[in-house]
Amino acid sequence: MNQEVTDFIEAVKEPWQGELCSRLREVVHGAIPDVQERIQYKKPHFLKNGKYAAVISTSKDAVSFTIFNASDLTLPEGLFDGPPERKTIKLRQGNTVDSDQLSSLVSQASAAL
Repeated sequence: MNQEVTDFIEAVKEPWQGELCSRLREVVHGAIPDVQERIQYKKPHFLKNGKYAAVISTSKDAVSFTIFNASDLTLPEGLFDGPPERKTIKLRQGNTVDSDQLSSLVSQASAAL
């Protein structure tokens, strides 16, 4: 794990956002065993074979999680936004996160990378 990503998560001001970022990071690591991570554009990016697989970003009231290479995914209705090649879910305080579902989607999307 990259120390810069750890530092990013530890610096998140809202405790619930920091916890969520940590959980999403664990989801990515579980879905992509050989994932590389780095801070780029001031947010954690996760790569497989040098190609973007996922990114976490925070805003005032949400944590966004983007899955790249998502064109062939079957996604739950109404949860994700964005163009076919990358889909983003915006999570707010109190939202339930289905870690198994996200892990499966990340695994499927990254399989071809």
